[in-house]
Amino acid sequence: MAASNLADSITADSIVKGRDETHAEAVARAPAQAPTLEVVGLGKRVALPSGELTILDGVGFSIAKGDTVAIVGASGSGKSTLLSLMAGLDSPSSGTVALDGEPMSSLDEDGRARVRSEKVGFVFQSFQLLPSLTALENVMLPLELRGDRDAFAPAQAILAKVGLGQRLDHYPRQLSGGEQQRVALARAFVTRPALLFADEPTGNLDTHTGQAIIELLFELNADAGTTLVLVTHDEHLAERCRRRIRLDSGRLVQG
Repeated sequence: MAASNLADSITADSIVKGRDETHAEAVARAPAQAPTLEVVGLGKRVALPSGELTILDGVGFSIAKGDTVAIVGASGSGKSTLLSLMAGLDSPSSGTVALDGEPMSSLDEDGRARVRSEKVGFVFQSFQLLPSLTALENVMLPLELRGDRDAFAPAQAILAKVGLGQRLDHYPRQLSGGEQQRVALARAFVTRPALLFADEPTGNLDTHTGQAIIELLFELNADAGTTLVLVTHDEHLAERCRRRIRLDSGRLVQG
């Protein structure tokens, strides 16, 4: 039911009952919203000469629309593997991942790529900009791949928003690390994704630059209303999220 129709229904019911309904009562009567991301019994195992290695074991949780979530844990706990599985960049050995109710494991690679292009944005520790493209061209690329007719205007606008309006024609090698990550943020948000995955987004930056990127990340995220899921060792960054998912040796210990 659309929000406006739901509001009309709540108002009408209140009139029939002859009293005003509180917001808490209205929310309680409203249908529950399906999670943006649902992980059930997720496992990842790889074969090694010495035997099978379990990277993730029976991980499960759900993430609500618009939430901000930090995935934390010691090195080797399975954080980046979990992120790859949630994003459909890798396939689990067991369990399922559903994005907006669509099981990623039931899709082939083309199907997962389609879902990513329509609903998902990425920010990486190593920026992952294409060196042969300018800042503007890097940001235009996901719009062009999606088939948007006008990629220039939104790409130019969001680069100006991240403070790089005068660096449109610069190549990654001509930009500092902080500037490259700003381009990466602009590229991630330009499609207004439903879900943004960030893997150690401040890992290659000094403390001052990293702090500026954190502020920009949450500013852009609030503007777009995106669900944010990030992997980080940065406690300050994790504290900015409303929720933490903690892994220990591939198992969920806090969710």
